Amino acid sequence: MTKYDPRLGISGQVLRQAAEAGRAALVAYLPVGFPSVPGSLAAMRAVIEGTEGVGADLVEIGMPYSDPMMDGLAIQHATTRALERGVRTRDVFTASETVAAAGATPMVMIYWNLVERYGVTAFARDLAAAGGAGLITPDLTPDEAGEWLAASDAYGLDRVFLIAPSSTDERIRETLAACRGWVYATSVMGVTGVRAETSAAAPVIVQRARAADPSLPVGVGLGVSNGDQAAEVGSYADAVIVGSALVNCLITADDAGSDDLTGLRAKAADLAAGVRRSRR
Repeated sequence: MTKYDPRLGISGQVLRQAAEAGRAALVAYLPVGFPSVPGSLAAMRAVIEGTEGVGADLVEIGMPYSDPMMDGLAIQHATTRALERGVRTRDVFTASETVAAAGATPMVMIYWNLVERYGVTAFARDLAAAGGAGLITPDLTPDEAGEWLAASDAYGLDRVFLIAPSSTDERIRETLAACRGWVYATSVMGVTGVRAETSAAAPVIVQRARAADPSLPVGVGLGVSNGDQAAEVGSYADAVIVGSALVNCLITADDAGSDDLTGLRAKAADLAAGVRRSRR
């Protein structure tokens, strides 16, 4: 049995266990509230289950925001509809409970203004109570995160910050030092979205992160759209993060006026099979 490591927190431990099994972990991003709050909860259960009970290890629960910084067209489309249909910040706690009950680890991806508006300490308290592992904060840097560092310490939550190909070595070291769980490496400059090929910058940013701190797992996001790409990225990263490819499945069903999750389950199963081919 893997010994608990406070540096890895809850979510990093999941990535370590996957690595010990000789593969990368699959992190599935889905926004709460699309196509509806209940529909999004059903979608999260579906990506965990896949088609034969093999799916995502972690679910990155996206909180829709009116002015996103790094979301691509598919995710912007879905989150705009979610906001129009009445999603609220507190719905991320229900989503966290749902993911945890389904057997995966919930992480919340949220823009910092929403946490400040809710109250940083109150948000940490309620997320911990809902079984959430922690936050991914795309627009919060460690040097501006004092209140979050204190609140996450108080409630035992993971904190995942982002690094990019443009990050200096010093910034990478500072970011990794502030993380608990793992670090999110964006493999391309720009917004999210599926791509025909994975980024050549991805292995480089992973290598730079490992040089700065070999003990912290590295997840790679932006661009993965199928199992073959997941296997490729998983051969050098500890976690493969997929969002737009999954969200597109929901958009297709919603545009057709359907709540059928067959396509979403099949996509999750393909990605899960991919990371399981990524022998480490």
